Amino acid sequence: MVESLDLPPIIRPQLLRRGDVVRLVSPASPVSQAVLDRAAEILSGWDLQVEFADHVLARSGYLAGSDGERLADLDAAFRDPNVRAVIATRGGKGSYRIADQLDFNAMSRDPKWLVGFSDITILQLALQRHCGLVCAHGAVAWHFEGTPVEAHASGLRKILIGGEPLCIASLAQEPTRQLTSRGTARGRLIGGNLDLIATAAGWALPDLRGAILLLECVDKHPGEVDRPLTMLVKGGHLHGVAGFAIGRLSGHSDKGNAMLRAILAGHLARFDVPVLGGLPVGHGPGTVAIRTGGMAELDADRGLLKVE
Repeated sequence: MVESLDLPPIIRPQLLRRGDVVRLVSPASPVSQAVLDRAAEILSGWDLQVEFADHVLARSGYLAGSDGERLADLDAAFRDPNVRAVIATRGGKGSYRIADQLDFNAMSRDPKWLVGFSDITILQLALQRHCGLVCAHGAVAWHFEGTPVEAHASGLRKILIGGEPLCIASLAQEPTRQLTSRGTARGRLIGGNLDLIATAAGWALPDLRGAILLLECVDKHPGEVDRPLTMLVKGGHLHGVAGFAIGRLSGHSDKGNAMLRAILAGHLARFDVPVLGGLPVGHGPGTVAIRTGGMAELDADRGLLKVE
């Protein structure tokens, strides 16, 4: 296994316990009161104390407040010793504007969970680059107003409170299953949304040598998948990757979805490493929450991703 030369040691936040304080923040796009209330209801049902960031309902165009407000809310939560998990209300757009300015020292001194996915991927990548932090790639309440996903929240609860190792199986009904190759790999599981991985390249993306790279995307035209993959490949950012874990890739039609898979297959063919597709990770109903930043084993032969 190729070891990364530039990643800090892995640090794992403590599991949440009854009565722990968690804080809802909005680092990206605005959230509605209805989604905020639903997230708080779910978390309270886990016997956690829910707090709200000062600007959690702020709006500034397509962002949940100014860059300064969103950054201040994140850093305040990172620095507060009573807060044990920082939970993004949603993704959308905007986290990439502040990912380089986070208080990495605070999270290194007092590791706590950062929960989110989609646009929140870039915050998790930055924390893994600078702190080696294990994060929870998932959501408490679904992005779309009034559509919470209890099954997904339940899986997230197992990550934050249960702490069991995860074993995610490749599913035959997932279209990316056809991308699966052969072989096994072991390394840190890093990644999430393809757009944010490409956006992070060169400044917020961790060293991927020896890593298993998790990829997913949603609502893409073929060129919108080809472009970021081309940049990552030609920029050398995928050099030394130990394996690829492929979640959901969705376009705008069945034909478009097939083209997305063909484009991804073409890029991955450059690398003689195991590929495991068919993982129910990313966007959409029935998606599975997952830990990133820690060690994982990819077994393409058996169709399993084991996350320690």
